[in-house]
Amino acid sequence: MAILPIRVYPDPVLRAPAQPVTVIDSALRQLAADMVETMQDARGVGLAAPQVGVGQRIVIVDFAPDEDGDPRVLINPVIIKRSGKKVLGEEGCLSFPGLRTRIKRSPKVVVEAQNLDGEIVEYAAEGLSARAVQHELDHLDGMLFVDKAGPSDRQSLMPELEELEHNYEELHQV
Repeated sequence: MAILPIRVYPDPVLRAPAQPVTVIDSALRQLAADMVETMQDARGVGLAAPQVGVGQRIVIVDFAPDEDGDPRVLINPVIIKRSGKKVLGEEGCLSFPGLRTRIKRSPKVVVEAQNLDGEIVEYAAEGLSARAVQHELDHLDGMLFVDKAGPSDRQSLMPELEELEHNYEELHQV
C-alpha cells in the first residue's frame, strides 16, 4: 500500500467529472487500498478518486464501515434516495486544507454502488455518514463543497480560497 498525494484546490482534476469504472481488477483493488491508507493518514472521513488524481468513479467512506469494520469502498456510486429536510452542518475537505464551512445536506440517503467483488450493493446512511457520502459523490461530478456554501459563507471563504489559488500557482508556475 502507498500514501498517495492529495490534490489541492484549484487543481483542475477536482473539477473534472470522473468516468465510470468498467473493470474491477487488481489495479483497482490496489487503488482502493491506497486510497484507504491515504485517507486514514490524512485523518479524513472520506476520499474520492479525483482527490488523488484518478478520474474514476470510486470513493472511500470511513463512517460507513463494511462488515469487517474497514472503510467502505463504493464503485460507480449513485444516490438513489434522499430523505428528510436538508440540515445545515459544518464540512471540511482534504483538498481544502484547514478550510471549513456550512453546507445543507439531506440527513438520510440510500446509495447504490458496486463493491470490490463487482456486486451491486445498497447502502443506507444517515447523519454524518450521509453527509460524508454526499460530499464524496459530489467530487465525482466535479462539484466541490465550497460550491454549495451559501452566499455569505462563500464570501467569507474568499480570502482562504484566493490563498490556495496563489499557493497552487506558485507551486505549479501557472
